[in-house]
Amino acid sequence: MTLQEILHLRFLGNDVAAYLTCAGILLFGYAFKTLLSKLLSKLAFRFIRKQTEGVSEAQFQALLIQPVSIVVFFVTVYLAFQVLDYPVRSSELAHDEPWPKVALFKLYQIGIITGVAWIALRGVDFLVMVFQRRAETNTSRINNQLIPFAKDLLKVLVLTMAFLVMLSRVFGVNVTALIGGLGIGGLAVAFAAKESLENLIASFTIFLDRPFAVGDLVEVGGVTGTVEKVGFRSTRLRTAEKSYVTVPNKSMIDKPLDNLSLRTARRVSFTLALSHTTTSEQLRGIVQDAHRVIQEHPLTTDDVQIKFSALTPAAKEVTVQYFVETTSYEEYMDVKEELNYRLVELVEQHGGSFASTSISVVQLAAPAADPLRGLQSQPQSVV
Repeated sequence: MTLQEILHLRFLGNDVAAYLTCAGILLFGYAFKTLLSKLLSKLAFRFIRKQTEGVSEAQFQALLIQPVSIVVFFVTVYLAFQVLDYPVRSSELAHDEPWPKVALFKLYQIGIITGVAWIALRGVDFLVMVFQRRAETNTSRINNQLIPFAKDLLKVLVLTMAFLVMLSRVFGVNVTALIGGLGIGGLAVAFAAKESLENLIASFTIFLDRPFAVGDLVEVGGVTGTVEKVGFRSTRLRTAEKSYVTVPNKSMIDKPLDNLSLRTARRVSFTLALSHTTTSEQLRGIVQDAHRVIQEHPLTTDDVQIKFSALTPAAKEVTVQYFVETTSYEEYMDVKEELNYRLVELVEQHGGSFASTSISVVQLAAPAADPLRGLQSQPQSVV
């Protein structure tokens, strides 16, 4: 039997030549799908090179090579089976076609739609990378808040569109009638998902009103933390204890919110308890020099209050209040520590001393002697 005769042998309605051609296309598609995806992504990058904002071609290709190669492979599968006498066409699926053909074609459609949706999702990732590069040159922190939110929103839209297209093209569902039918059932769903919808609407309110941005230190509902992310349903805060607190977006706009990062200065307020051995002249010198030292510091405001505020049995109390012009907590603590050392040095330089309040309180708490028993009760410690 000659080669020509072998090629014309027929099996299941097709000759050997058709099967070999089909197998050749499949092998070609499988072997060169990665190379073809690189070429296609390289060609696409040339059209958007000017808008990439520092995103390299290698990063662009790393995002697209895998999903594009999947689509290329499914296209070669379709072309390969078109060579056979029973090509799978969507127009024929309405007739009495064998179920294996229908099932394979539906799997092919699902694969194509999934691959295209995957490419769209990677395109969203690429856009996010571009806008993040732009945000690095912009001092506005609202971009850091908007970019992750827009990324999640776009991906939800892409997945929703892919799902609707799959319902329409693969399963023959009338999407328009389905969406119209959801108008009535949607009321029940909306009522059941009332809290989620409120939080979703609150997330848009946050972006429009901008009471805070990512990176701000806020206090809301008794929780204080740095905003790390604003999502569809909730806002994530990192507390001073490094815990991760999730606050519903509705609570972020319904409850009083204190944006601590917008303060022009941080207040410092405490009381100096000086002993009664500190003379009035020493006390005046301490107050005057303390006022001068604090006011001369480059990071404090002119609003400095240092007053001899109270004379108690335990001590002579001096109230100290000033403001540090910084939004950084670390810098605030450094200034506070530096001035505390200076105040201690001033008290020592003027010959004053601090009151031992714990001993005084214990002595004041001791009960009087019992005249009937002639004995003094033991003093009780005060907690």
